[in-house]
Amino acid sequence: MQKKIEFTSDKTDYFPLTTAHSSTDNLLPFDGIVHYYGKIMSIANADFYFNTLMKTIEWKNDEAIIYGKHIITKRKVAWYGNSNFSYTYSNTTKEALPWTKELQELKQLVEKLSGDTFNSCLLNLYHNGDEGMAWHSDDEKSLGLNTCIASLSFGAERKFSLKHKVSKDNVSQLLENGSLLIMKGATQSNWQHCLPKTKKVTTPRINLTFRTIIL
Repeated sequence: MQKKIEFTSDKTDYFPLTTAHSSTDNLLPFDGIVHYYGKIMSIANADFYFNTLMKTIEWKNDEAIIYGKHIITKRKVAWYGNSNFSYTYSNTTKEALPWTKELQELKQLVEKLSGDTFNSCLLNLYHNGDEGMAWHSDDEKSLGLNTCIASLSFGAERKFSLKHKVSKDNVSQLLENGSLLIMKGATQSNWQHCLPKTKKVTTPRINLTFRTIIL
C-alpha cells in the first residue's frame, strides 16, 4: 500500500529539487507573467496523488461545441469547487462537484506557494501523448481580467507551450511530475497556450488548474 508523506511546516520535501527556473523567473519575454516552480513535492507524494486522483475523481469525457458540431474528446475532465457554481467554455457548461480531501490538500499547498486563493479546479486526464490541448486562452468573463491560474501536473512529463497573440513569440516548458506553473497578470489577454500532442509519451498525465470564478 502506497503511503503519502504528510505536508507539515517543518518538512521541505515538497519544495523544488532541481529546476531550470525558480519561482521568481518570468518565462514570458513581455505582456504577461508565467512562473515555473518546478517540482514542489517528493516523487512519493506526486505518485500518491496521481494514483489517488485516478481512482477518486469523477472523470468524464470532455465535450465541446465547435462551429455547431458536438465533439466528445478522448481526454477526460472534472470540475470541482467551493460551491456548485457553473463554468462555461467551448460552448458547454459544467457544474462544480464538492472538493475531495486530496484536492483540498493540494489547493492549500498551491495557495501557500503562490500567495493567491482559488475557489475551483478544472482537472484534465490525458491518457497518453495522442491526447493534447489546442491553442487557447483562459479568458472567459467568469474568470475576470488578469486572472491567476495555478497548473499542477502529475504523471507523464509533457511540453507546455505559449504563443503571443500578435508577435507569435513562442515559449515552451517541460512540466514535470509534481510540478507547479503559475500564469497571471495579462497572460490570458496576450498569450495562448497549448499542450502539444506527441508520439513519445505513452503514459497518462493529470493536470489540475486552480482558478477563481467570479460569482
